[in-house]
Amino acid sequence: MDIVEKVRDAGIVGAGGAGFPTHVKINCKAEYVIANGAECEPLLRVDQQVMAVYAQDLVDGMRAVMEQTGAQQGVICLKSHYHEAVNALSAVLRGDDKISLHQMKSYYPAGDEQQMVYEVTGRVVPTGGLPLDVGTVVCNVSTLVNIAHAMYGEPVTDKFVTVGGEVENPATFCVPIGTPVSAIIAAAGGPADKSEYILILGGPCMGALSEDWETPVTKTTGGVLVFKKDHPLIAKKGNNSKEDIKLAQAVCCQCSMCTQLCPRNALGLRVEPHKAMRAAANAQGSLLGDINGVFSCCDCGICTYFACNFGLKPSKMMGMFKQSLGAAGVKPKKEVYGRVDPGLDLKKVPVSRMISRMGVKQYDVPAPLASGVTRAGSVKIPLKMHIGAPSVPVVGQGSAVSKGQLVADIPEGALGAKIHASISGTVTDITDTYIEIRLNGGVR
Repeated sequence: MDIVEKVRDAGIVGAGGAGFPTHVKINCKAEYVIANGAECEPLLRVDQQVMAVYAQDLVDGMRAVMEQTGAQQGVICLKSHYHEAVNALSAVLRGDDKISLHQMKSYYPAGDEQQMVYEVTGRVVPTGGLPLDVGTVVCNVSTLVNIAHAMYGEPVTDKFVTVGGEVENPATFCVPIGTPVSAIIAAAGGPADKSEYILILGGPCMGALSEDWETPVTKTTGGVLVFKKDHPLIAKKGNNSKEDIKLAQAVCCQCSMCTQLCPRNALGLRVEPHKAMRAAANAQGSLLGDINGVFSCCDCGICTYFACNFGLKPSKMMGMFKQSLGAAGVKPKKEVYGRVDPGLDLKKVPVSRMISRMGVKQYDVPAPLASGVTRAGSVKIPLKMHIGAPSVPVVGQGSAVSKGQLVADIPEGALGAKIHASISGTVTDITDTYIEIRLNGGVR
């Protein structure tokens, strides 16, 4: 069985958040394979801990992808202050002349794959394009660990998740996919009274707000952060387009600081959030200028959380226009507009300053890796945890299943990913959106 088939059978998708089926991504030819271990989102700790603990598996997974793609160079990107990970990987790579470490400064968004590809190769991924357009495949470090496990027939059943914010004991947990986030929040000493709190699923910059404490951990969940509802960050992340547009009309002075600090604009991709503010304030889409740049916005949030001195939300305007353009059937043109800003390095926002500006410094604490696997009495495994079509159940209600058993398959002829039981137990419910499995005899 070849590598692509093993990865497909293991149900591997991009673990860093994108969720693209990995068997499709690696079925290509490339010059470089880059492991993304930068983990630029403040407060999250998963990638650096995975690299430190599973260094050998990470390297084995990278070698497998290099073999599949024909890449002659492998580069593991991580921040230089991830000392345990640097030491562990350096020991594993001693004498290896094809795989190297690329130690990055602690800036945001170092984990953006366009930034990473440029740092490693000096090439710019075009608007509407992929790293493969410049000869590169980028995989999250957890994805590569999962690939190493797939070589031994082990499917994806667990996920590492950092729990932080308003909890007594921030930690990173290994949990079965489908575990309700309430279980790991409780394990971290989260608040008993939930009425004053709200969740951010993911990191504080790009994560999504949620009030559903029973939402399940998926193959792409990297963080669960608990915040008080009155924290200023929550207002910044909220969606109130009418109010945001009114503020743009009343306050935005077109200083263009949001555009000047945009990392994608600095790569020559013409992402210009100040023009989105202008177009929204005047209700004139023509003021966007060249609309192609809208599609290169990665929603990193620098313009909203750091650049704007008036507390406005340029990233929300960019997202609004990107959504409306997509709904109208407009697609990006694959091109790079201009040269890379010679002052790019001076525009990299230090994570420490980002943390302070966002008001989350008090939560920037260690979140050590908890031992063992944190379990709940049941799991609800979503049928869509990936880009593509929902998976199709292959088990019935009442079926006894074992951990690692296939429970949902890829629809015929569709882009998708296989799903496996994350615990051993009994299938107690199947809906259009999830498969529920209960442990026999409760939590153990």
